[in-house]
Order: sequence, then C-alpha cells, then structure tokens
Amino acid sequence: MNKIAVIFWTGTGNTEVMANEVVAGAKEAGADVTLFNTSAFSADKAQEFDKFALGCPAMGAEELEDSEFQPLYDQLKTQISGKKVVLFGSYGWGGGEWMNPWKEDAVNAGLVIVDDPLAIEGAPDDAGKEKCRELGKVLALS
Repeated sequence: MNKIAVIFWTGTGNTEVMANEVVAGAKEAGADVTLFNTSAFSADKAQEFDKFALGCPAMGAEELEDSEFQPLYDQLKTQISGKKVVLFGSYGWGGGEWMNPWKEDAVNAGLVIVDDPLAIEGAPDDAGKEKCRELGKVLALS
C-alpha cells in the first residue's frame, strides 16, 4: 500500500500551494494521497497512512507555527516513528534556517526522512512548484 497524508499549516497561502504540488507529484507517481490542513487531521488518523509529507512555514524566530502545527507535530511524531516522511515549507526571512532543527528533531524522533527538506522563499514560482512535485514523487517512490 502507498497511502500518503500531506499535512500542512499555512498563514499566507504559500505553504498550501507547496502542499498541493507535493500532492500532484505523489499522485503522478501512483500514490493514493490525501491532503489535510492541520485543523482537519489528528494524530489518531496516523495509522491509516504509510507515508507523510509535513508542511509548515517559518514563523517568528525561525520556528514552526506554535498554536496548530507544533502541537499536532509533537503528537504525530510519536505515531509515525519509523515511517517515511518529507518536510517542506515557505519562509520570508532567515534563509530557511528553521528547517535544520525541524529535520534534526524528526530524525531524533525516528522519522525516516527520504529527501532533503524543501524550503522556498515566499510564493513558489514555476521552478519551486516543480521542486514540490519532485518531492511528492520521491516520497511516493521511496
């Protein structure tokens, strides 16, 4: 089975655009993909999926969004330890540095990161959208 959950939080819409492109890429590679905003997903649904794409923009001092995404991620990471995952998100400043501690935390929690995290400054352009689709394909084919 190749069921993928793409779970994201967005403030400006940029990470949502990325999430939709990740979905498109995974579907092109033959995966069964479901897209969820953080408010529509709970950690108890984790067992229904084989793989996960997690998307969150950089917030504040280069950190994950702390009212919806971080609490869900903290619950979810214990449920998906050992499963294949990709990380993505947009940022407006800081050069995408928030991805480094997020990736480290994910690896320490036992998530199997199958590709480099994807951080895009601002709204993804055509090249950025293609990178998102490629990320979805890599996850689907991993």
